Amino acid sequence: MSDSSIFDQLRADHAALNQVTTAGLDRPEQTRVIAVANQKGGVGKTSTTVNVAAALAEAGLNVLVIDADSQGNASTALGVPHSEEDVTLYDVMVEGRPIADVAVQTRFAPTLWCVPSSIDVAAVEIELINSPQRESRLRLALREYLIGRSEAGLERLDYILIDCPPSLGIMTINAFVAAGEVLIPMQAEYYALEGLALLTRSVDRIAQIHNPALRVSMIVLTMFDKRTTLARDVEDEVRTYFPEATLQTKIPRSVRIAEAPSFGAPVVYWDPRSTGAVAYKVLAQEIAQRGSGSPAQEEN
Repeated sequence: MSDSSIFDQLRADHAALNQVTTAGLDRPEQTRVIAVANQKGGVGKTSTTVNVAAALAEAGLNVLVIDADSQGNASTALGVPHSEEDVTLYDVMVEGRPIADVAVQTRFAPTLWCVPSSIDVAAVEIELINSPQRESRLRLALREYLIGRSEAGLERLDYILIDCPPSLGIMTINAFVAAGEVLIPMQAEYYALEGLALLTRSVDRIAQIHNPALRVSMIVLTMFDKRTTLARDVEDEVRTYFPEATLQTKIPRSVRIAEAPSFGAPVVYWDPRSTGAVAYKVLAQEIAQRGSGSPAQEEN
């Protein structure tokens, strides 16, 4: 990258950071439950979940992250213990443990909590194979948790972000049944549209059978390199097919975003003035300003 390009990026980051800092974020009228999903791994799904959550919490909003991926990467990125000895989402899904017993307040903000995952979550599909309402376990647990918070006189949650595994198995189905919205992070690559079409069809099927309110409300381009023709072409295609859902904010490729989880922190806290952190803060602002979002349009 040339000196002029670096200067232009720094200037853009500074302007964006000032805009986010001065704008503030309004609370939604009711709790927004957003499943962050893509059946393809390595697209920045977990990074998007934890950094949007951290940025919202930094603005004073009450946020719960549910780590529904047995790899536990969201838990790691938020510095939350998630060994087999810890109570995790597995205990909620299989043992019926209340979320209130499992949610952990993170060290980054008093308004940011996490329900951690563990390798045991990978066994949930087998454990629940003959269970009634197996697709609704998470929704019922969240309903009980939100009612409990209200009865205890606690502030309501503003956002619940569910980090889904990179598959369309029972945990992702539970997330879709529990959520009102789906946020899809996608990489600007050749096969992205094909995967996006598959995922939106899956969301539609879940909506028809289990959750009529569910919709793909937002799509965000991640690991975006505006210098490449391919990235720009994919962006044009996505905006053509999904003009309402595709967010204006794009998350750039960033070493800082990739490094942050190894320090047990989201990049918005670990290196708050980095290009990646600024992009996620702008993304959080755009998500908040959208309210409950708009349904994605069907492909032509």
